This record gives sequence, C-alpha cells and structure tokens, in this order.
Amino acid sequence: MEASSCSKAEPFVLQVLGDSMIPEFQDGVVIVIDPEGVVRDGAYVIALHNEEYTFRQYRLYEGKHFLAPLNDLYETVEIPGPQVIKGVVVQQAGKRRKDRKFY
Repeated sequence: MEASSCSKAEPFVLQVLGDSMIPEFQDGVVIVIDPEGVVRDGAYVIALHNEEYTFRQYRLYEGKHFLAPLNDLYETVEIPGPQVIKGVVVQQAGKRRKDRKFY
C-alpha cells in the first residue's frame, strides 16, 4: 500500500522516543493519534514545530498557545496557535482512553 492511499483523517500510531513525556508516557510506548481529534487545553498532541514533529501537551494560557513536556528537564515552547497541531493522542498501548477522552 502506498502512503498516498491513506486518508489524512485516518488514525495512525507512533512510538514515543525519549523521556520528555514521563511519567505518563515511557520511552518506547506506542500511542494512537487522531488527526481530527479535538485540540483543547491539556490534550496530548503531535505538533509540527520548527520543522520537526514533537509530542507534547497542548496548553492554552491567557490567549497564548504552548507545547509543554511533562518532564521538567525540558522546556515549554510557545507556538503560534493550534494550526501546528497534527493530531491528538487518543490511546497508548495497553491503555484505552475512556469515552475517547483526550489526555
């Protein structure tokens, strides 16, 4: 199957690399991303920032948009808005989200 035959709206999986999202997401865990998921404050997201994809928690504070790691050793970065979000995490391997509740 060619990559071009997949719908942009189809959920996809990624493997977490590194420790920026511990303790909730360990290095190597598999997460399911919904590209049409609802982006709201507190959601775990995949975003395109500085020409790289990153996995962070989306935060909205006083009208400003941020990508925040869970591990305090990493920096929170400001983004222009939710348009850089490419999908919302809806599940991680072994942990189904109840009622499609977003992280």
